[in-house]
Amino acid sequence: MRKKWLLGLGIACACVCRGQEFIPLWNGNMPNSKGIAVRDSIDNGRMRQVGTPGMYLFRPSAEENKKAAVIICPPGGYGHHTYDIAGFQLAKWFNTFGVNAFVLMSRLPRSPDLAERWKGPVQDAQRAMKIIRTRSSEWKIDPEKVGAMGCSAGGHLAATLGTYGEDAARVGDAYDAAGVRPAFLILVSSVITMGENTHAGSRKNLLGDRPSENLVNRFSCERQVTPQTPPAFLVHADNDPAVPSLNSVLFYNALKENGVPASLHIFPYGGHSIALRNNPGSTGQWTALCEAWLKEMKIIE
Repeated sequence: MRKKWLLGLGIACACVCRGQEFIPLWNGNMPNSKGIAVRDSIDNGRMRQVGTPGMYLFRPSAEENKKAAVIICPPGGYGHHTYDIAGFQLAKWFNTFGVNAFVLMSRLPRSPDLAERWKGPVQDAQRAMKIIRTRSSEWKIDPEKVGAMGCSAGGHLAATLGTYGEDAARVGDAYDAAGVRPAFLILVSSVITMGENTHAGSRKNLLGDRPSENLVNRFSCERQVTPQTPPAFLVHADNDPAVPSLNSVLFYNALKENGVPASLHIFPYGGHSIALRNNPGSTGQWTALCEAWLKEMKIIE
């Protein structure tokens, strides 16, 4: 009896660590697929191959639910998903102030199943947005208060979701009618551009070795900003050795040129490892600033 109880406890703990529910994105209708079977591959806390694109749901208590939600795009240079520290942990943080969180496991561009490598991640992010908005009443979420967050290359995917300008996730089912543009963006140490000052690894994984100028332009988020781009909260460290802080500056300038509300915070230290806790000096203030910004933007009341 004790062994059965311990086994049940272990299963329950695993479910809590990975969210209350896993929601597959596609139901036999996944676009941009060659039909090649791909298995999930996890190594040392990193998802290195995604066979079943989906999202892990983390919900606050019913009493604390602010009816807002965020899709979290984990980092990993478009080569893997670092899903725990910059995915699940962030989701739990959002829950502490009443925000529902969905940690996205999108297809990785180097998947052998993708017909167009660069389109897979944004299709999955758009599909996630459609599902959340379509099922918003079930989860007690305001469909107009669903945003996107990401760190590093995950920030690039979140920014792409806010600037792509085309619904690439339409497959002829009940989710098609929902909008794909997020209500807000939270971008931490984010890759923004695919041109000069990009993160070379992210660019290569997403666009390939010799991308066309058109493709570089399409996925340089600062070049795709319009007045319809959602408000953004940007955080970066000036001493980031991997993704130059100019990425966030470029996006901020583009937002301001288009009259989009934006809040930019470039801290002197933090490198490419700005986290929820134990950041150096003033960088540790970013979480409180972010929560305050969400209140100012009327995302949470």
